[in-house]
Amino acid sequence: MPVTALVSAKSCGVTASALALTLASKRPSLLAECDPAGGTIRAGLLNGNVTAGFGLYHLAAAQRTGPDALSNAFVNHLWPLDEAGHRKLLPGLTDPAQAAALGRTWPALSDVLHVLAAQAGYDVFIDAGRLALESGHLHATLTPAPLLHQADLVLLVVRGTEQSLTLARHVIDPLRTELQERGSGADALGLLLIEGGAYRAHQVSDALKAPVLGALPWDTGTAQYLTAGGQPPRGYARSPLLRHARTATEQIEAATSRRRIQQEYPARAANPQLAGVLQRLAEQRGGNRD
Repeated sequence: MPVTALVSAKSCGVTASALALTLASKRPSLLAECDPAGGTIRAGLLNGNVTAGFGLYHLAAAQRTGPDALSNAFVNHLWPLDEAGHRKLLPGLTDPAQAAALGRTWPALSDVLHVLAAQAGYDVFIDAGRLALESGHLHATLTPAPLLHQADLVLLVVRGTEQSLTLARHVIDPLRTELQERGSGADALGLLLIEGGAYRAHQVSDALKAPVLGALPWDTGTAQYLTAGGQPPRGYARSPLLRHARTATEQIEAATSRRRIQQEYPARAANPQLAGVLQRLAEQRGGNRD
C-alpha cells in the first residue's frame, strides 16, 4: 500500500484532508501527524483526550536507544481513530520547539512507515504541514524532509482559488526539484484539490504543471468536525467529504501502482504506446488487493 505525504504552501486543509483519507480508506490505515509546527488533532478531533505524554515526540528518545526501541515506541504511541482500531493516529508535537529533536528520527520513522505499508497492508498518510524552504530546498528543521523524500507520493494540497494557486506556484518548482534531486523522483509529486473555487481540476493541473491525483469537495460541516471535534454532523458517515475521500484513496493507490510499474520497466514505460497497458495493469493490481 502507498505511503502518501500531504503538504501545503499555506494552511489550506492538509490536516482535515489527511484525516478524511485515513478515515475513508477501505483498508487498515494510519495517519502520522508530522507537522513540525505542531499537531492539532489531539486538541481538535480528539477533544483533548490524548495527553502530551503520548505521540511523535517520544519517538526521538526511543530512536537514540536503538531500532527495536523505536519500533516498540511507535506501536505504543498509536491512538485508535475508530472503535475497531483499523484506523490509527500517531499524534503530533505539542510544542514546535520539539521539532529540532526529530532530525535524526525522521529517516528511521520513514522506514517504519514503509514497512507498515508494504508488509502489513496499511494505507499510510503523513500530515507534513506547511512547506518551509531554505535556499531553494526543504528546511531541515521546519519540514520533515526525509519523509517527503521517501514517500511514494507527495501531494500538494491546493484550493481552486487564485490565492491558493498563487501561493502554490512559489513552492511547487522547488518541491519538484527537491524530489528529483533528493527524493524518489519528480513524478512522485501530485496535487490534491479541495474544490469550491473557480478553478477546475484540469485548470489547476495546467496552472501548476502537475497532475491532480484526487479531489475533495468543499464540505464545511464535516471539515469543521475533523478540525475542531465535538459532535459529528448529521449524516457524517455518508458525507460528501468522506465519500470523495474514499475515491481519492483508490486514485492514490492507482497512481502509486503506475509509478512502481514505470520504475520496474523504465524503458518500456517511456513508450507512449504502452501508457494504456501500464494504467490497466495498475488498476488490476489495485483490484486484486481488495
